[in-house]
Amino acid sequence: MVKASQVDFLVMGAGVAGLRAAVELARHGEVLVVTKESLGESNTHYAQGGIAVAMEGDEDVALHLLDTINAGDGLVRRPAAQALVAEGPVRVAELIEWGAAFDTEDGKGGGELLRTREGAHSLPRILHARGDATGAEISRSLAAFARVHKRIRFAEWTTVTGLAVADGRVIGADLLDSESRLKRVSARAVLVAAGGAGQVYSDTTNPSVATGDGIALAAQAGAALADMEFYQFHPTALSLPGVPRFLISEALRGEGAYLRNDRGERFMERYHPQLELAPRDVVARAIAREGMAAAPDSPPGCSRPVHLDMRHVKNIDLGQRFPGISAFLAQHGLDLARDLIPVRPAAHYLMGGIRTDLFGRTTLPGLYAAGEAACSGVHGANRLASNSLLEGLVFGARAAHSMLDDGLPLVAADATESVPVPLTAGEEAPLEELIAGLRTAMWAYAGLLRRESTLLEGLAAQAVCAAGLAQLAEQGKGSRRLSEAQAMSRVAHAILHSALARTESRGAHFRNDYPQRDDERFLKHSILNRKGPEGQVVFEAW
Repeated sequence: MVKASQVDFLVMGAGVAGLRAAVELARHGEVLVVTKESLGESNTHYAQGGIAVAMEGDEDVALHLLDTINAGDGLVRRPAAQALVAEGPVRVAELIEWGAAFDTEDGKGGGELLRTREGAHSLPRILHARGDATGAEISRSLAAFARVHKRIRFAEWTTVTGLAVADGRVIGADLLDSESRLKRVSARAVLVAAGGAGQVYSDTTNPSVATGDGIALAAQAGAALADMEFYQFHPTALSLPGVPRFLISEALRGEGAYLRNDRGERFMERYHPQLELAPRDVVARAIAREGMAAAPDSPPGCSRPVHLDMRHVKNIDLGQRFPGISAFLAQHGLDLARDLIPVRPAAHYLMGGIRTDLFGRTTLPGLYAAGEAACSGVHGANRLASNSLLEGLVFGARAAHSMLDDGLPLVAADATESVPVPLTAGEEAPLEELIAGLRTAMWAYAGLLRRESTLLEGLAAQAVCAAGLAQLAEQGKGSRRLSEAQAMSRVAHAILHSALARTESRGAHFRNDYPQRDDERFLKHSILNRKGPEGQVVFEAW
């Protein structure tokens, strides 16, 4: 039998959105924050570039809104973006009050906050911490603030394997700990703030925990997903054989870095007037095209080298400005001031996710979502650089407010589920093969450059993975890794179907067979809902 317990609020995920919500919720009840690994391991922790915030008054806020809308390629939901930029300054000031230390002009922690510029921003408005460790500093300060709160408890090294639903409402969740013990927890409300799903692609800047668990569980429970075709590929991840796709922050281009092809040419002038500071989707596709030795319709890859060049930047100490990046590059014999840095795009951020209103409510009562797992329409078809950490702060707080305002009663969840049978050593290797096959197929067939034939090949590969996972599930098998694989498969399914349905190119979604924007048919958001046939996508104005 499954052990049962109860709490007022359950938060899935311990990044910026989850922790900000937990702090708010703890003022009104007991909160349980569930995270698959240690408290600091999240996409938030790995965010290098910074946090965008307009702190110079109404005109600055208005320009931030305009930049956000322009980057989103026609699909930004204006009220969501307005909330983001207008509430952002208050949330960042709050964070500073709670102990977050951002870089200052004098470099000593005093005086004016240091502001830099990144791609598609009209003004310098990016705050940093320790140069390129902004996410880590925000995560540290929020975690420290939350840890001392007596009404916040943490379940580390614990996986959410299912949402408990009764009478059309989420009333709790099933938790699997590191020793394969299962427990069902009842809650008045459940918040999914479990981040993105970069691990669905073989090339990604995301950590291993980013397997789309929250998105997949919400969809399985009956919540609608939105805009799943819009996956942002960061233009500049380190490209060395056998080395993970380490993120090379956009802030380097903000400080003047050039992009050069294998002939040593700067090439961005052929693609966008803002050159290296063009929106991410434009820069990523430009790098892919410059690096492809094959025909333009082939799956994206960089078989010819493309490099980031900072050798001409003399006005700043690159080691001091980018200490984390510099240290990682040094491990591989590279120096920003001396060397050309080989780069290529990698899966980075999902603009889509669980469909929510402006306060984190999903289409399923009792279930809320915030941060990268959610889709409020705030990013449209392409996220503006450094808006993600701000989104977590603003919409984490907003989701908490709606969870409190809705005042749902606690309903004891039935604890009659059977405990899963752990996988044997002989089953773990085939499981990893299924995962690897899916990730490779998604990169090849649903990456930067898409077309109907490749997307259909991706669906075929996803079906093979899903069938293999179903066999294990039918045998009553269960583990954290199996749960992650099921999540990746469901997320891949949603991305592929949504990408097939949008027969145009917009933002991060580019179809070689439909290379133009089609506002007449597709100035709308894609919606996936279990109420319709499997994989059915509808387009709605929002």
